[in-house]
Amino acid sequence: MFTIFLALITIVCFLLIIAVMVQNPKGGGLSSSLGGSTQIGGVQKTTDFLDKSTWTLATALIILILLSSLSFPSLSGQSDSKVIDKTETVAPTKKATPAPVKPVETPKK
Repeated sequence: MFTIFLALITIVCFLLIIAVMVQNPKGGGLSSSLGGSTQIGGVQKTTDFLDKSTWTLATALIILILLSSLSFPSLSGQSDSKVIDKTETVAPTKKATPAPVKPVETPKK
């Protein structure tokens, strides 16, 4: 199930990139290359379509991400997996350090 969501998220991301790249930040975008206002739909309809498609794809992406998080396989295979383990661990006790060994002096001749 997660693989299906991953494929859908990839497709929506690709379509969203295309929709954003076609738009022009100054209002031209795809509509500026279509010609005059005598065409069916006109310039205003093209920018409305691109704007609505961008918002629709962004909403679909958020919904798919939220749904995929619900179908994500658990880490330990248990249904009640938690990040924090509640079992207590005993801290290791500090061992006494041995006294430093003095070097043996050799007698002088």
